[in-house]
Amino acid sequence: MLEAVLKLDDGREIATDAKGYLSDPGQWDRGVAEHMAREDGIALSPDHWAVIDIFREYFRQYEIEPPMRALVKLVGQELGGEKGNSRFLYRLFPQGPTTQACRYAGLPRPLSCI
Repeated sequence: MLEAVLKLDDGREIATDAKGYLSDPGQWDRGVAEHMAREDGIALSPDHWAVIDIFREYFRQYEIEPPMRALVKLVGQELGGEKGNSRFLYRLFPQGPTTQACRYAGLPRPLSCI
């Protein structure tokens, strides 16, 4: 896939694929996530960060992003049952919780993302 460049406010330039996923996940930091979210018109809240952290931990353990059903369950366990549902996740990540949170988490493009 064609590459693009994410130009951060601090002057760094980070290579991404055409859909905005980092070419080198090792370049991720919280500033990268904040920049991506800001470009999407989202200010990351503590709930956003909790979901991003869930993604990163799940990926660290299983080397794949969490599928939606697992994500809902994990969010419910971490943030409480009232937040363990897809509506809550779509309010946080309107472009799709699994794809948008995965991009903000600096993880490779999900296999389910065409």
